[in-house]
Amino acid sequence: MDNEIRVRFAPSPTGPFHIGGARSALFNWLLAKKLGGKMVLRIEDTDRDRSKPEYEENIKNALKWLGINWDEGVDVGGPYGPYRQMERLDIYKKYTDQLLAEGKAYYCYCSPEELEAEREALTAAGKMPRYMGKCRNLTPEQRAKFEAEGRKPTIRFRVPEGVDLTFNDLVRGEVHFDSDGIGDFVIVKADGIPTYNYAVVIDDSLMHITHVIRAEEHLSNTPRQLLVYDALGFKRPEFGHISLILGKDKKKMSKRHGATSCDQYRQLGYLPHALVNFLALLGWAPTDEQEIFTTEELIKAFNMKHVAKNPAVFDIEKLNWINAHYIKQMTPEDFFALAKPFMVKAGYMTGEETGEKLAWLEKVVATAQTQVEFGAQIPPAVALYFNDNFDFETQEAADVLKEETVPTVMDMFFKELAEAATLDGPTVKAMFKTIQKTTKLNGKHVYMPVRVALTGNQHGPELVEMIPLLGAERTKQRMEASLKKAGIK
Repeated sequence: MDNEIRVRFAPSPTGPFHIGGARSALFNWLLAKKLGGKMVLRIEDTDRDRSKPEYEENIKNALKWLGINWDEGVDVGGPYGPYRQMERLDIYKKYTDQLLAEGKAYYCYCSPEELEAEREALTAAGKMPRYMGKCRNLTPEQRAKFEAEGRKPTIRFRVPEGVDLTFNDLVRGEVHFDSDGIGDFVIVKADGIPTYNYAVVIDDSLMHITHVIRAEEHLSNTPRQLLVYDALGFKRPEFGHISLILGKDKKKMSKRHGATSCDQYRQLGYLPHALVNFLALLGWAPTDEQEIFTTEELIKAFNMKHVAKNPAVFDIEKLNWINAHYIKQMTPEDFFALAKPFMVKAGYMTGEETGEKLAWLEKVVATAQTQVEFGAQIPPAVALYFNDNFDFETQEAADVLKEETVPTVMDMFFKELAEAATLDGPTVKAMFKTIQKTTKLNGKHVYMPVRVALTGNQHGPELVEMIPLLGAERTKQRMEASLKKAGIK
């Protein structure tokens, strides 16, 4: 145990699991795996107004989906439970009683109105708002008077004066805080529930956490936590504060930048390993230029020394590129499984198809595998196979059918189509070769009019895969309708 690396991920179940939380969990998990340690999943549910069981389930499900497992904690148990803070209140009380008995904490009877007035006065004077210690040295008589008035006290930590709080951050190097700028802070609220900065220290110490890897926004909490570690005689862990995640506009990641929760990416049809690969590169840089990693490669390459201090920019285009890479590597069966719920939602299939209909759908879906970046893009990519009533996408596309060689090309194409004994890729390819050879036209003047007449678009799947899937009759009907719209026939 003395040499075992132990990390923890301790989210608050107060909302959908944020992508930033997933990145923190991933860095902890990678460090534990790299060093042969253990990862603990603890739920910090002391925010009773906002914590909900469904949010805890959302967090656990997202972690499992990403492949981030935990060795101890909620669901799996372990020797240092319970692993939900609200089930540990008796443990916190023991240490609170110790701090009160040693004079390192005290009861504070200040009302919210008094505290707000003090904060406003300090702000008006240009000073940092902090608690000035009004209740620091109350006499028993003063305490009795406040309690007779019905005041419910909080418990504050007595911050020692003139202490240089220094620690070596694994990401930021040596960091200093002055205790004189902190002010006595609340460790137990009036309802008896411990505050985050207090409970987290006791939990991390009793669970033997050796490394606390968390978001940069927690850096300002660290001096308060160091004071509690020292007051209780606990050994300090190693701290590493990883950078914020920003949108491309260099502002903190929020809903205006698109999806922010893991669940949203799952619902859009992103692949879990692609998201893991992408998140690993948010704030961590490998020693070479490699960008595509297997899980094993990530574990082997990960190192806190290469975690950057600077904010990480969430580049959705890079995520899409990584996800598209993994989509292209999928088996046809796995890609069809990815597509199925999106195809059902779009009304293109029921999910109960069998036989020839299922085989046709599998072929149709396969045409999108090299075209899409994530699952939700599959129905639009194959929509042309399900809708024979379409318009020209642009005027430029419509103008293609007005070229003088188009009637000749169309007559020959329909003739070849009618004479084809079978309609497969090689047959269609041979048809176009015959037309080119006979008319002496280049490929563009043969393929493009057929494509526009067939789809209304100048771009899309290969004609040699599209025409066999549509079949001779639908192909002819669609093309004749387009030619009629263009005034050709």
